[in-house]
Amino acid sequence: MAKTMDKMNKRGIFITFEGMDGSGKSTQINALKGFFEERQEECVVTREPGGTKVGDKLRDIVLDPANTDIDPVTEALIYAASRAQLVRQVIKPALERGINVICDRYLDSSIAYQAYGRGLGPAVPMINKEATGGLMPDVTFFLDVKPEEGVRRITEVRNKSGGSLDRIELESSDFKSLVYEGFLSIAESDPERFLIIDGNRSAEEITEEIKAVTENLLNKQGE
Repeated sequence: MAKTMDKMNKRGIFITFEGMDGSGKSTQINALKGFFEERQEECVVTREPGGTKVGDKLRDIVLDPANTDIDPVTEALIYAASRAQLVRQVIKPALERGINVICDRYLDSSIAYQAYGRGLGPAVPMINKEATGGLMPDVTFFLDVKPEEGVRRITEVRNKSGGSLDRIELESSDFKSLVYEGFLSIAESDPERFLIIDGNRSAEEITEEIKAVTENLLNKQGE
């Protein structure tokens, strides 16, 4: 009973993962989920775009390689719409119940991909002001892998699985370079939240670093 009351009185921790496609986010998200389970801490794992019935339909649209004619503003609005649904239906309710949330991509991806990559600039945070309701992660782990290495990794995975690249994965190297620079700019502007993790090390080394930061957050939460 006491543990239930403690959960009701504390907000969950909101953690996001960012990085270029092929940076290893999925591996580290699964490892962090296991870390929470070992500590008997509830957590919800979700993703962007998607994570809800509405969001998954929007994901199909925006990532479909056949939709090459999507305008950059339309693209930004689709991501924001999916995010708005996810925040209100999944993320905020979980956090308010004291449940930790791990999200594969969030607002930082829109800043990097649409503000920097598509050149939409300040329009992107404006679009997302209502979408997020001002909700930002407690910590964001950016798995730092250069675009060309990410392409090599993701192509290798797709070749093994027989899957195809999505619309964003098929973008030009110039676009991906702009996105990468966008992520680095975010890190420079918000170093306390947005943590750069060297993604070229072993998965085990990366996991240990992420777990250490997360454990520190959990300890602070319990104080």
